[in-house]
Amino acid sequence: MEILPTSLGTRPRLAVEVRSEGVVAARAEDAAALLAAVAKGDLPEGALAPGLKAGNVVDRAAVVAAVRKALDGVTGPGRGRDVTVVVPDAAVRVLLLEFDELPSKAVEALPVVRFRLKKLLPFDVDEAVVSYQVMASSKGSVQVVAVAVPKSVLDEYEGVVTAAGYLPGAVLPSTLAALAGLDETEAAALVVNAGRGGVTTAIVKGGILLLHRSVDLAGEAAVETAGVSLVDRESSAQEWARQEALGPGGYDRFEAEAAMQTQVLEKAEMREMAATAAVREVTQAVSVAAAYFEDTLQVSPEVALAAGTTGAETLATMLQESGLEGLRVREMVDAGMLEAGAVTASVARGWLAGVRGALKN
Repeated sequence: MEILPTSLGTRPRLAVEVRSEGVVAARAEDAAALLAAVAKGDLPEGALAPGLKAGNVVDRAAVVAAVRKALDGVTGPGRGRDVTVVVPDAAVRVLLLEFDELPSKAVEALPVVRFRLKKLLPFDVDEAVVSYQVMASSKGSVQVVAVAVPKSVLDEYEGVVTAAGYLPGAVLPSTLAALAGLDETEAAALVVNAGRGGVTTAIVKGGILLLHRSVDLAGEAAVETAGVSLVDRESSAQEWARQEALGPGGYDRFEAEAAMQTQVLEKAEMREMAATAAVREVTQAVSVAAAYFEDTLQVSPEVALAAGTTGAETLATMLQESGLEGLRVREMVDAGMLEAGAVTASVARGWLAGVRGALKN
């Protein structure tokens, strides 16, 4: 199973990305990856919980339905069912490694890469699918990007695609898939893939990955661990109404209503705190990446490419309000990368970076 965006002339002409915010699919007719059709499938909150342990797919029926809806929306009559699957960065580990030397044959090099990963991964490498790609090599130095994903986690994502009626081919991590959409002759690029639950920053120059850094955001999890019940006002009122009537040892309905209102306010406050913390984490991640860019390439980045569900406009506002100036933000996918008939208001361009990169060979 390919879990790196290596050049494969036979890669499927369909791609689907599964994120906790929803599912997006796209079709391209050739390796130039001009998107001929795009479609989106919505997910209920909490249906997908990306991570390194089994249980990513919380609501399997909902995820399968969303995958089917998105892929059916871009698959024409008589077209194949093979698809490249783009999975969340939180479900994989991407590491940049350096070796003094590495066997030229993959069958001999892979065990060497696996051995190096043993002490670097938070899960058993023997129970993981591992792929690698040589970034650069010189005398006495081989630079490699390695990707590892627990097999149980990979099986979940492949399983929902299969259940939706399609055949998973290559499986790519979100940010590496997006980076595959860049022209290798372009100048160094700083990419920010931000969305619900995480942000990944990456720097690539001439097809060489210089930085890949993922940060998990607490977000909703922080609210849940605080003991706040995530239910709506109406269901809360109904629950209070079922309690004992006013009397000795009973509940005062007015006190119950007040308690419910307090709970709603506390929940809103916790959400706001979590959102503020997430914004802080995103801006900090971009600041760190920008500093690394300048230190490594001896020049400050002028543009950040937005590749995730947090669009360029929102990301720019975050950076501006945090005081990070001098860095313009634009969408990684521009209008020229889509055929006229593929444009749809329901799918923001930021959502398309991963699937477009997956379709570009």
